[in-house]
Amino acid sequence: MPDPRTGIPPAYGGVEATPEWADEIKRLAKARNAVILAHNYQLPAIQDIADHCGDSLALSRIAAEVDADEIVFCGVHFMAETAKILSPEKRVLIPDERAGCSLADSITADELRAWKAEFPEALVVSYVNTTAEVKGLTDICCTSSNAVDVVASIDPDREVLFLPDQFLGAHVKRTLGRDNMQIWAGECHVHAGINGDELTAQSEGHPDADLFIHPECGCATSALYLAGEGAVPAEKVHILSTGGMIDAARATHAKQVLVATEVGMLHQLRKAAPDVDFQPVNSRAACPYMKMITPAALLRCLTEGRDEVFVAPDVAQRARQSVERMIAIGNPGGGE
Repeated sequence: MPDPRTGIPPAYGGVEATPEWADEIKRLAKARNAVILAHNYQLPAIQDIADHCGDSLALSRIAAEVDADEIVFCGVHFMAETAKILSPEKRVLIPDERAGCSLADSITADELRAWKAEFPEALVVSYVNTTAEVKGLTDICCTSSNAVDVVASIDPDREVLFLPDQFLGAHVKRTLGRDNMQIWAGECHVHAGINGDELTAQSEGHPDADLFIHPECGCATSALYLAGEGAVPAEKVHILSTGGMIDAARATHAKQVLVATEVGMLHQLRKAAPDVDFQPVNSRAACPYMKMITPAALLRCLTEGRDEVFVAPDVAQRARQSVERMIAIGNPGGGE
C-alpha cells in the first residue's frame, strides 16, 4: 500500500531515487536532448527531478515551446497525447504506456458521436482530460479553471454538451445557472471517492482550516453547502484547479489547509508554502496510474527510448483546433 500522506509505494520497482539515480537521469536526458515534464500528482522523486512540474495543459504548452528533440511526459496517457498534439514535430515518450486515466476512459469517440447525433445543434465542450480522438470531435476544450468562462462564451440559446466529468459539469451549470447544458456522467474515480462525509468530518475536526477543493471532487457540492449553511465560513472554501491551488497556497494566510485532490499535490503545495500545514481530506486518494511512473520506469524510458506516443495527423489537427479555440478565449489556467 502507498504511504497515505504521499501516495508513494513501498518500493520503486527495483530502482531507488538516490543521488546517483538523479545524476544518471540528468545525464541521459542531456544526451537525448530531452526535457522531463512531471504532473503535480506524480511521486515526489519524479516531481523533483523534472525540468518542469505543473498541470497537464501548462506542461503541454511548455513542451511546444522548449528547444528539445524529445519530451518525456511523466503523467498519464492523455497528457502525453496533448503534448504531441501541440508539438507534433517532437518525439513524445511516456515512461509507462499503461498509465491511463479513468476519467478520460469514461467516454469513447464512438460514444461521443452517438451523443452528438442526439443533439445535432449542440456545441461540444470537452475537458482536457480526454483522449485525442475525443478532442478531435470537440468544438472547444476547457480546463478546470476556465470551464465556466468557456461555457459562458457560448451563445446562451445554444445547447451545450459538456464532458466527461459530471462534477466539473455540475459546478459550471450551478455557477452559470444554464439549463440547456447536458452533462456526461463520467468521473475520475480518485476525485469522486473524496466524498462529502469525509469533508464534513475533516472540517469539523479542523474548524480553523481553509479548504482547497478540486472541482472534480465528489465533495465539491458539499463544500458549497457547508459554506451556504454557515458551517464553514464562505471565505475559507476555495474551488480550485491544481494550478490555482499553487497560487492560493502562496497567498494564503491560513495556518492549516485541508486539500481535496490527489495526494501527490501535497508535495508541490508544501514546497510553495512550507509554513502552512497542508493535510489531505482523504489520505487514500492516490491515483494508481500516476504512481506507475516510478524512478525505475523513468530510467528505463531514458535508457531505451521506448513507449513513444503517437497521434494520427488528421486526429491531431482536429484536436489542436479545439485546444486553440480554448486558448483564444484566454485564461487557460490549470489543466486539471
